[in-house]
Amino acid sequence: MAQLLITGGAGFIGSHTCLALLEAGHNLIVLENYSNSSNEALRRVAELAGVRLGDRITLLQGDIRNQEDLEMAFSQEKKTIDAVVHFAGLKAVGESVQQPLRYWDVNVGGTCSLLGAMKRHGCRTIVFSSSATVYGYPKKVPIQETAIVQPISPYGRTKAAVEKLLTDVSESEDGWCIACLRYFNPVGAHSSGRIGESPYGMPNNLFPFVCQVAVGQRKELKIFGGDWPTTDGTPVRDYIHVMDLAEGHCAALEVLMRERPQVLTINLGCGYGYSVLEVVKAFESVSSMDVPFKIVARRPGDVSCSIADSTLAANRLGWVTRRNLVDMCRDAFAWQKDNPFGYFSKND
Repeated sequence: MAQLLITGGAGFIGSHTCLALLEAGHNLIVLENYSNSSNEALRRVAELAGVRLGDRITLLQGDIRNQEDLEMAFSQEKKTIDAVVHFAGLKAVGESVQQPLRYWDVNVGGTCSLLGAMKRHGCRTIVFSSSATVYGYPKKVPIQETAIVQPISPYGRTKAAVEKLLTDVSESEDGWCIACLRYFNPVGAHSSGRIGESPYGMPNNLFPFVCQVAVGQRKELKIFGGDWPTTDGTPVRDYIHVMDLAEGHCAALEVLMRERPQVLTINLGCGYGYSVLEVVKAFESVSSMDVPFKIVARRPGDVSCSIADSTLAANRLGWVTRRNLVDMCRDAFAWQKDNPFGYFSKND
């Protein structure tokens, strides 16, 4: 059992990982600014884990760029913080093109502040939420961790910059245990339907958009390009169930806390891909709902196919995905059906 600081723990991936970490026996301090999340997610996490808020999970409102907030987090408990799981950051590719300064400030500047606080408080173990966007246009699929890092958006560049920063920090001082987890496409929800993806405004990702179309909140799904070099002309992606992803964080943390200091860079994906139309068909089958769609022009920065080589995750972490596309669609729909406006009301 470890004492963990979770930054951005109320978000989609963070909340599901908090649940998995609680179920693994860890105690959590969650630092969250709620810029794109709700404390209702963590209230439900505590409920699902059978713990009381303030007992094994402590919620703090604050920003990783604020040193006073970080000091508050690291000084919360009598026990020192053993490790950090770092989710806090901005994540919309399109928005990053319009607001690069904000993305570099939050994603890179915020991580600098966090690492400084870790150094002051003698904490040298961190699991970082990275992204497959660091690969840009891959030359070979499935993508191995040794592939060239060549991000094509400000968002991807901030993720690559933080990875480099973490490597520099580890080389400057002995004792750092670091895992950079490059996610592919997290989707789905907890099987209870109690926690899931709850974006503000227009969704940036396929699954919440499909869900909202299915329940009539949006007229139709826009598919960006029907002339890609894939089996049906629509983009192919490696989708990973968010609970598989959460379990991947637990596995990475266990390895870091058990082994010698190191920097691990590992893909978390299923290792196979589905086209957008395959996802739509699977979702319609699971939900018995129609998903109207319209094929529109390709979106700048998209790639035809992105699939992880997940061999290293299996070999180093002992982790493989356990849930399939049907599970992803079923759980995403159950969440959407029971929570049509996510954690918010219709008027939020």
